[in-house]
Amino acid sequence: MSMFVRSGDVREDELDWGVIGWRCGPGNTGSTRFIVLDAVIYPGERHDFHKHPDQDEMIVVRSGRLLQYIDLDCQVLERGDSAFVEAGTVHASICEGEEPVVIEVVMAPAVGTDTGYELVDMTAVEPYAALSAAKV
Repeated sequence: MSMFVRSGDVREDELDWGVIGWRCGPGNTGSTRFIVLDAVIYPGERHDFHKHPDQDEMIVVRSGRLLQYIDLDCQVLERGDSAFVEAGTVHASICEGEEPVVIEVVMAPAVGTDTGYELVDMTAVEPYAALSAAKV
């Protein structure tokens, strides 16, 4: 069913590294084709190395500076820059600078029944374990 999603309708989850706002997915809009989330990564924090086995992901920087890894390649992204991460590709997002980084994320397809989000932690798998431990 089509609907409006007001800012007050977006469920936010506070995590160690920042905040995720669940804007569109199976649990709130019923979308099974894609999910949309807002995320804030705090200064000095990171969404560490992980992958989404069955989901493509588009990360769009809305504000701040983001050190974005796609596998072992990394670039600093700023407002308006983006990264496409193909399903199954290991990646990490790190706040670069004194201000929080704000990103919008679109993933497809949605999986499961609530957030539509799947994640496999890769921080214990080399070579990502060494990068994670180094806090690059």
